[in-house]
Amino acid sequence: MQSIENKIEKSIKSKPKGSLVMPGDYKAYGSSDAVRKALDRLEDKKIIVRIAHGIYVRPKISELIGPILPTAEEVAEAIARRDKIRTVPTGSYALNALGLSTQIPMNIVLLTDGSPREIKIGKRTIKFKKTTPKNLLAKGKISRLVIQALKEIGNGKVSAKEEQKILHLLKEEDQKHLAHDIALAPVWIQKIMKKALINE
Repeated sequence: MQSIENKIEKSIKSKPKGSLVMPGDYKAYGSSDAVRKALDRLEDKKIIVRIAHGIYVRPKISELIGPILPTAEEVAEAIARRDKIRTVPTGSYALNALGLSTQIPMNIVLLTDGSPREIKIGKRTIKFKKTTPKNLLAKGKISRLVIQALKEIGNGKVSAKEEQKILHLLKEEDQKHLAHDIALAPVWIQKIMKKALINE
């Protein structure tokens, strides 16, 4: 009989380096307590590195700097996948994701339909903020970021250069998704986004 620890270790070693590991991945292997203890022991053996409460990674190892840990963005995505929650990046995180700001935000704020919580990853913080379902209805990957980024910039404060960049990005968006998402935005944002519709 293989021990829980051996089974989990084998499973982790079959994953690509850089993969995130969470106790919930191994529910089928034993009780949550047994899984947690096994993960603690695998951490002691340097098979995985704990990056936050209940979140580990099979690290990529660089000869120069040692273990390379995932970014806060990658962790946020993994949590959303694990918990099957919807999230939308907001504020400076949305601006950065669209390339409208080069500043990497120390705090990532995500609107979510999941439970609100805060997770520290190194010096950065991921904050899941409960929101109304309407804020999560946007279908387009680009258009939902654009709505949040424009809200962050503010009505009347969008420069011509920013608007050009946004319209250029929105032209890559699926037109059906774009038309759907425009209807969800505040009126002043709708006016900007409509310029990206091909039949306008």
